[in-house]
Amino acid sequence: MLWPFGSTWRPVRQRRRDTVDLRWLSARTWTRRWYPQGIDVGEWRGRRTLAVSWFRQQLTGEHLASRVTLVDLERSRHIDVLLAVTDDEGELQPARIHAGGLAWFGDRMFAAATGRGIWEFDLSDIRTVRGALAQRLAGTHRRGGRSTALIAVRTRVHPIALRCSYLGRVFDEDGASLSRVLIGEHRTDESGRIGEFAIPDGTDGDFTEVDRFTPGIKRMQGAVRWGEHHFVSQSDRMHPGTLWSGRREALNPDPVPLPVGCEDLALDLEAGLLWSLGEHPWRRVVRGIPFARLGIPDGTGSGDGGSSRRT
Repeated sequence: MLWPFGSTWRPVRQRRRDTVDLRWLSARTWTRRWYPQGIDVGEWRGRRTLAVSWFRQQLTGEHLASRVTLVDLERSRHIDVLLAVTDDEGELQPARIHAGGLAWFGDRMFAAATGRGIWEFDLSDIRTVRGALAQRLAGTHRRGGRSTALIAVRTRVHPIALRCSYLGRVFDEDGASLSRVLIGEHRTDESGRIGEFAIPDGTDGDFTEVDRFTPGIKRMQGAVRWGEHHFVSQSDRMHPGTLWSGRREALNPDPVPLPVGCEDLALDLEAGLLWSLGEHPWRRVVRGIPFARLGIPDGTGSGDGGSSRRT
């Protein structure tokens, strides 16, 4: 059986250099139209699931659409969910955002919309669209054939007094997920800021800022926190990325490299992994780094992330 709706594409799970690598076995490996960006771990229909956000662009750089790929971590099968918004006339339009980071809380998926706050999507109301509408929400106008797509519709826009390049979740020292996120800015100089915000409990309320600091790190791409320990990813063009870790006032580069073109970060305490991913064509990988390699105590799980399996 295919999970849960059916798929003709599967990423491959493999162990390399003591990491868990997921690689794309399709045009996703090299396409310059879709770029992977954000990452988080959650549960979809009772199964542990990895969420990877993508944005679609024209070769000129204009954003056309965005989506989230949900990957079953045990079976390495996937479904794509297009992100959509409702315009003033009530019509569905593609979510033209960079989706540089994800934070997943139950049925609520938050995506970073660079320069336009944090957008919230409802995963409990996944819809099926077909034909020209499906193609339009995917940012394409292909003629002929039949198209069917799953979509999640934006429920709220949360204004944030930061650039909102990325966001990541926060856990307490015992590994419990808190209703908080880190929201940060990608800057080419050292002025990028990271703020910690409490998320609203329901449909009302706003993000509440509880902390803010400037790490002094160029080209930050993602940030998460576990207790007092912060992790920050830093990209370096076509070179492996750098992981900075430690207390917020004493972040240091870790010798374990991140993927080339690294992006967002996600903590997976059940599997004992820190997830990141690379965006560059032909070098794309979704990588889980065991906590043991980072010199930190294991999470609540086994710490091997099931990496000895090949699917």
